[in-house]
Amino acid sequence: MTEVTREVAGYLPQEGGDAAVEKFLLKSDSVKVEILSLGCIITALETKGRDGHLADIVLGFERLEGYVNKHPYFGAIIGRVANRIAKGKFTVEGKEYQLALNSPPNSLHGGNKGFDKVLWTPDVLLNGIRFFRMSPDGEEGYPGELKVWVTYTLDGGELAINYRAQSSKTTPVSLTNHAYFNLAGQGSPDIYDHEVSIEADAYLPVADTLIPTGEVAAVQGTAFDLKKPVSLGRHMQKFQLPGFDHNFCLEESQARRFCARVHHPPSGRTMEVYTTQPGIQFYTGNFLDGSLKGKGGSMYPKHSAFCLETQNWPNAVNTPRFPSMLLQPGEEYNHTTWLTFTAA
Repeated sequence: MTEVTREVAGYLPQEGGDAAVEKFLLKSDSVKVEILSLGCIITALETKGRDGHLADIVLGFERLEGYVNKHPYFGAIIGRVANRIAKGKFTVEGKEYQLALNSPPNSLHGGNKGFDKVLWTPDVLLNGIRFFRMSPDGEEGYPGELKVWVTYTLDGGELAINYRAQSSKTTPVSLTNHAYFNLAGQGSPDIYDHEVSIEADAYLPVADTLIPTGEVAAVQGTAFDLKKPVSLGRHMQKFQLPGFDHNFCLEESQARRFCARVHHPPSGRTMEVYTTQPGIQFYTGNFLDGSLKGKGGSMYPKHSAFCLETQNWPNAVNTPRFPSMLLQPGEEYNHTTWLTFTAA
């Protein structure tokens, strides 16, 4: 049985008055999740370790102001297009579109004011919360009026995130959640003792600008072969890796399938990821630098969290051989990702 409660978290200054930001708590017998109506942000996610004690395993802030100020997308929904678009340009039906270069020389995570920075309209469900927003035609340079629904549901130890969208014009769409996890508990100094496996035969090599080169490379015999669990710190040291920020290529299927597992031996916590998406971006918090003050006064240094962002492949809108991210009028974008938390 999932309990759902709501409260006002604070207010955003808007033209014509303040707008309330609500906070929703989803609670099962083993997991507690807090989510804001601002950016559909997961602000806390508590799971039990083998000792039975709950720990908050996502990075973030105690106060609303932290999420209103500039931050690295902690816990947020990303759209219209997750990840990078090369030079912020793409062509759809013969027309070229130019986006903001908010991560020069590229456009990143939806632009200057992506889905992470806007208020969504909530609808409380029996076991979760559904958020809706209408992205106007031309918002952040993207074509078409886009209706978007993001639904979080909690069932025991499993959090499901469903993304749906419909557009009035052909437009690229790739939605994800950008939670930063540390299974030792947020505020722990690094993730080197985490064991990671990703069920992928191929990954996308990237250029200096972190845009995929276009090659789909086999993981076998490389640092990107994570099909068997690796201890992250030792693995990165062995291959002299500064960190991961790469897309792993998953089987294309509309069926739920396993794609990643992270285990933290000291606490016994395990997180498994299942999805219908064609890719998963594994990111090891390489751009965290200890300058942000998070929950409980924690500072978040480099490699103090990991992200497993299920999504379409980066820059797919400019790479014909990648899975198409174009949503046509009359079609529906519909993907689900499941995060399962256990302890042993």
